[in-house]
Amino acid sequence: MSAQTIIVTRPAGQARQLIELLATSFKNDEQFKLGKQDLPNILSLPLLTIVPKEGDRGRSQKGSLADHIAASLKDADLAIFVSPNAIECSMRLLERSWQELSNTMIPVGVMGGSSKLALQHHGIGLEENPTRIFLPENNAHWDSEGLWNELQSLDWNWSERKVVIFKGEGGRDWLAETLRAAGARVEAISVYARVPLSINSPAWGAIAEIDFSQSLWLLTSSEAVRYLGEVIQGQFSQTLLYASAICPHQKIGETAKAIGFGKVFICEPGDQALIKASQVWLSLN
Repeated sequence: MSAQTIIVTRPAGQARQLIELLATSFKNDEQFKLGKQDLPNILSLPLLTIVPKEGDRGRSQKGSLADHIAASLKDADLAIFVSPNAIECSMRLLERSWQELSNTMIPVGVMGGSSKLALQHHGIGLEENPTRIFLPENNAHWDSEGLWNELQSLDWNWSERKVVIFKGEGGRDWLAETLRAAGARVEAISVYARVPLSINSPAWGAIAEIDFSQSLWLLTSSEAVRYLGEVIQGQFSQTLLYASAICPHQKIGETAKAIGFGKVFICEPGDQALIKASQVWLSLN
């Protein structure tokens, strides 16, 4: 078995596809096909599990969470989904066409290409009269700040507008706070929770056996990275100082450095960029 190990830290369902793509790319790569290099070991370490909300019993007098979402969107001027998870969990709750939710078409803002694909999976943006989707043009700015800059093209008086933001519990509130500061009425609705991987999970045992100096960690969530730092510091004798990390955003990279990663590389967003960066790392190690 190769001493080199790649650790995919996404939630299990999302990790599966990336692991399959990584494995296929390595098998098709000439240096591996010719036996010039051993195939790396690929491990899944789902640092956070996405748990969709099925409803809110605390809203029993006002109806279910789905009814609450539908009511909130009736007079919304803009809906923002902070991630593909927010889209999937929201549409799972609503179980209806996006354009049925309001008398007027509600434009949608997202922060990255994966979210736009998730919208299209549900037909949003592909209708005969397509929903308008706002997405930062430059993938280097696929974040809250980038979306806010893109929204300036609306030239709206925000004090006359209502924005509904679909998100997970906790998380970064920069965009909501910025919209409120601009005068908008903002309603943030949590449609999922993130549950940290139990320290008793067998997945941690597999991590304890690898050589950190020959490890590459694919990190795609700042919150997950912070949790990783807590576990490594409290449960492991090895240090991340000799480990490498690839992050698809500068902010995630900064978090990785803060928890002790010695080598942090920033790539463009998307699975193909992560795969290409992983191939480069393997060729240099």
